[in-house]
Amino acid sequence: MKTSRKHATRSWLTILPLALALPAGAPSAGAQTVLHPADYAHYVDLFHDQEREATGKLYEGEGGESTWPWMQREIPWFDASDKHFEEMYYFRWYAWKKHLVKTSKGYVVTEWLPKPDFKDGSYGALNDAVPFHLGEARWLHTSAIAEDDARYWFSVPDSDTRKYSAAMASAVRDLTLANGNAALGTTLLPALKTYYKAWETTQQDANGLFWSIDTRDAMEKSISGDGYRPTLNSYMYGDARAIAAIAAAANDTATATAFNQKADTLRNLIETRLWNPKDQFYEVVSPAADSGIRKQKKFIDPGTQMQLSGVREQIGYNPWLFDIPPVSHAIAWKQLFDPQGFDGRYGATTAERRSPRFRFASSDQCTWNGPAWPFAMTQTLLALAAYENLPGSFVLGPADYYKLFSRYVLAQHQTLASGHTIDWIDEDYDADTGEWIAKNMLIAKNKQVGRGNYYNHSGFVDPLITGLIGLRPRADNQIVLHPLLPPGQWSYFAIDALPYHGHTLTILWDETGKRYHRGKGLTLLIDGKKAASRKTLGPLEAALR
Repeated sequence: MKTSRKHATRSWLTILPLALALPAGAPSAGAQTVLHPADYAHYVDLFHDQEREATGKLYEGEGGESTWPWMQREIPWFDASDKHFEEMYYFRWYAWKKHLVKTSKGYVVTEWLPKPDFKDGSYGALNDAVPFHLGEARWLHTSAIAEDDARYWFSVPDSDTRKYSAAMASAVRDLTLANGNAALGTTLLPALKTYYKAWETTQQDANGLFWSIDTRDAMEKSISGDGYRPTLNSYMYGDARAIAAIAAAANDTATATAFNQKADTLRNLIETRLWNPKDQFYEVVSPAADSGIRKQKKFIDPGTQMQLSGVREQIGYNPWLFDIPPVSHAIAWKQLFDPQGFDGRYGATTAERRSPRFRFASSDQCTWNGPAWPFAMTQTLLALAAYENLPGSFVLGPADYYKLFSRYVLAQHQTLASGHTIDWIDEDYDADTGEWIAKNMLIAKNKQVGRGNYYNHSGFVDPLITGLIGLRPRADNQIVLHPLLPPGQWSYFAIDALPYHGHTLTILWDETGKRYHRGKGLTLLIDGKKAASRKTLGPLEAALR
């Protein structure tokens, strides 16, 4: 990883007045309390230089607005003693902004840059990464960006909302948990119910489980192949709980009860049918004749011929995204850093190394049979954070979370022909070498070269805020922090001008008290005023007033 660059010396300012809650869709009060945006402008200059060297041009996004003014208006500011994390934070916003499209109907977030040869939706948008798009966008100051994108998927007829499986209803509710606008969920509730019913109609079998083709989970060429997968079944559980919660908030008791019952039934099926007690892992239940080989485009249930695939894949952690597993199944997390499991220098492999079909030969540049994927890394970081926020003892702890996140940061680079190593995000990569697999194969084939440039198929800001820094969004006005940064790892960090429920939060960790001059330890400011603090890294709570 590159060496850090020197930063300007900061002079620290004081407190903002208490902010009033803002109307939905309006920019929040974005003024920072302790950080100076100008101190981070050099990152954009750096990324511009890197982009010109890597691609031969500079693309600021479809609207053409320069990145730095947009950042100044929209993003929370982040400062950390680990400059690799700090630089990557700003790089991911730099890349994300390229995919923001302002249409006559509002904002839409895209995935590809440049657009691939095929057409997706109305604006080149795909739904598979929508939970990541909304997860990142919920921390921007203009709440209309995320809210417009959420509405797009449930209001534009050719948006193709079910082209891929994704926890769409859950993503909508997660958005409202951050911005406090429960009315968005209420408005979309009829469409969310229709969306869920469509999945039941086309993908749910008589046994109650949902089947999917791995490609339609955005996970083609997997070892397990098609069947009853931990992906779609977990998403449907999460969506059922989300719809129930949205309905309950809208006093729609009948809908809340019905969808909670759906979730309860599906949870039991996931536990009894997708948990492999021999492997101690959630696995795909596949057609016996085709297990491990995806050929057909249509799934045919052969009834009694279904069997557990017998291979651990990273998607087996997806149930933790929605708090599905019992405590006894936490043993599955031991595989994450097992040398024969998912362990990789640059992140987790998508399939366990001990499988005889690990990284089987394929001419397809996009394979989920072992390469690492930023998509999967994001899901696993979020799932691990959810697990580590549960009460009780843990198979893995904050040190493990930080190790996985650090590897994710390390992976998001590429070395150019000049020898320069630059910040980069693309498609799949080798977990041992960090080489971008799809990128290199497309260059060799001279086909769709540059397709994966700044690929918006993953998240970074959201797992950093909700995991490492530890802000756990809630429907009520209680702020709950549970940092997963291990003690002694960083001497300081700050996330400043962070919009939350119509207020502005600042979260500081200052080991010596000399970085931000707000005292030693962990401090939470609400609208510039100190709300809570503690001397050590750990859980912290305060109420919005």
